[in-house]
Amino acid sequence: MNEVKIQCGGHNLSGNLAIPDNASALVLFVHGSGSSRHSPRNQFVARTLNNAGLATLLFDLLTPREETIDRHTREHRFNIHLLADRLIHATRWAKQQEQTRDLRIGYFGSSTGGGAALVAAAAIPQDVGAVVSRGGHAPI
Repeated sequence: MNEVKIQCGGHNLSGNLAIPDNASALVLFVHGSGSSRHSPRNQFVARTLNNAGLATLLFDLLTPREETIDRHTREHRFNIHLLADRLIHATRWAKQQEQTRDLRIGYFGSSTGGGAALVAAAAIPQDVGAVVSRGGHAPI
């Protein structure tokens, strides 16, 4: 697993990229409200997908500063459009990286991340081949 930094506008989003040998696709994790790339549940699902031959990218949708603010105000975790925009940036980043540019892309979203995954996939359908949503909140 490699630590990565994803440029998103004027922000850097931290992530963990795992690419098994002969990976056929890359699954971007879009975690839900109050969760992160460090979630044991997300890490378990990512390892299971890696064992099945799929690459995974677990990344933080918010910067550390935004996370701190969100812990008190909850203003970012339910902003589906902000989260979808971050996911679109992460997808474009993955399509530019030598080791992932040729992999098909899928999203695994949970809770508010499920809503963000659907919005992002609708915005860039040419780049996203699958969306799995475990629960979710629809954008208003």
